[in-house]
Amino acid sequence: MYSNKNHVNQLTALLVAHGVRHAVVCPGSRNAPIVHNLNECPQMTCFPVTDERSAGFYALGIMQALDEPVVVCVTSGTALLNLLPAVAEAWYQHLPMIVVSADRPEQWIDQLDGQTLPQPGALGRFVRRTVSLPEDDAWYSGRLINEALLDALTDDARPVHINVPITEPLFTFDVAQLPSVRQVIRTSPPRDYGCIYPEFIDALANAQRPMIVFGQSSPHRFEDSGLNFLYSHFIVLHEALSNFPTVSHFDEVLCRLESGAQSEEQLLPPDVIVYVGDTIVSKRLRRFLRSATDAVTWRISPSGDVEDTFQNLRGIVVGDPEFVLQALDRKLSFRHLRGRDYRRQWLAALKQASCFADGYQPPYSQMAAVKYFEQRCSAFKVQCPTFHVHYANSSAIRLANIYACHHVWCNRGVNGIEGSLSTAAGFSLVAQAPSLTSPLPSLTFCVIGDLSFFYDQNALWNQSLRGNLRILLLNNGGGGIFRQLPGLEQSAACDRLVAAAHSTSAEGICHECRVTYLCADTMEQMQRGIDALFTTVSVRPVLLEVTTDAAEDERALINYFH
Repeated sequence: MYSNKNHVNQLTALLVAHGVRHAVVCPGSRNAPIVHNLNECPQMTCFPVTDERSAGFYALGIMQALDEPVVVCVTSGTALLNLLPAVAEAWYQHLPMIVVSADRPEQWIDQLDGQTLPQPGALGRFVRRTVSLPEDDAWYSGRLINEALLDALTDDARPVHINVPITEPLFTFDVAQLPSVRQVIRTSPPRDYGCIYPEFIDALANAQRPMIVFGQSSPHRFEDSGLNFLYSHFIVLHEALSNFPTVSHFDEVLCRLESGAQSEEQLLPPDVIVYVGDTIVSKRLRRFLRSATDAVTWRISPSGDVEDTFQNLRGIVVGDPEFVLQALDRKLSFRHLRGRDYRRQWLAALKQASCFADGYQPPYSQMAAVKYFEQRCSAFKVQCPTFHVHYANSSAIRLANIYACHHVWCNRGVNGIEGSLSTAAGFSLVAQAPSLTSPLPSLTFCVIGDLSFFYDQNALWNQSLRGNLRILLLNNGGGGIFRQLPGLEQSAACDRLVAAAHSTSAEGICHECRVTYLCADTMEQMQRGIDALFTTVSVRPVLLEVTTDAAEDERALINYFH
């Protein structure tokens, strides 16, 4: 029988899954549930050592002899500190020592309770990773254990530290078997990408409902060319931050699914997901893919970091995403694939959403401004294929995902309000500038909401700026994204304190910074102003301020999605 502590059982099961077979264990009461489990586990051999300093070196010797990872398990308090000499030696010998320390609950650290000191970080730079397990969150605990064990068991092996807070009572051993756990695997293809992990290939070839999801990608590092087989056999979802020349209207499809307007029988969650790129803007997509609890996600990543966005990560293929996908494309072209009906159903739903988006004519609003701007981008692409578009966070980037048929730059790494205008301005400094003889090449556009703009207005206080920077300022007198959060409208603090309502204009800022200022508060003025952003010849930046009503902006979006 095993301990009744779920995270201790999860740790035991994952140690076994990752191939750990030996443990050096030290005496103590707080670590007794861990030691009990290791001893109870038939795959594990335990060696008792009383002195923790000696125990660390015992583990070192076993690793040297077997060339395998070894656990060294200690109780709470100063016991952990005694391992440091052996851990440092293991670091420089590139040995995968797995330090497991029991700990008191976090709320009792530094409260003059027995054997309490801050244990995470105590081994300093001599461990590749330190994690401290939550007691009541199985997904998070499992993710942390997988991260630590993967970091220990790389080709360049190093020690790691897994800290395990355990709340009393400690000594209940009434669980008949270890839980089923999700082991995350990590593999690197050969340098020529000629061989991809077989389990990855088989998972996609046998999937009934396969899906490829692209997050934010830089056009400098990823091109979607040469992937004809994958795109013709799998459903591919992407946003404007990905490097695709089309719009994927999956957010509208998922909205219909959530409301019951779309058949759930046809558009079930996928069973295999390939996730490429970085962050995804859509909350609906993250919710939908997290609901696929039986799915497996394969992450293609240059770093190999554990990024379990959809909470069903199975494996990480480490490598350049473009080359991995091209190798995958070649491998699967020889296989008989399933899932064609699933793809047809999704394509039909996406086409229906695309037709609706094309036909929907929003009233005068921020949505109408972005739609017209993107229509002008599509026409402008014929004249000037090298223009660049930056969108700020919140409402602006969500509107881009409805209409943008080109790569969009956006600071979604952390998704902060600050710096969107400065980033676009910095970009424009090294892009080819227009001149009186050639006014069009390489314009840099920035589509930005009012709070982001005024927060970052000093971006325009720069003498190096040139006329290739064009700014579309969407000003509805506050943070529009806050009006889209259900329930917040019931708070009396919503407009003035949360959404930061204001009546500020950019005209004075533009005058002070020698920026050409245009304004609009009707549909006709907005369209003429956007036209001017594309055609005005200027040696300094040009800004169009489109003033709209926040309630109308909200209604336009609600009518579109519902």
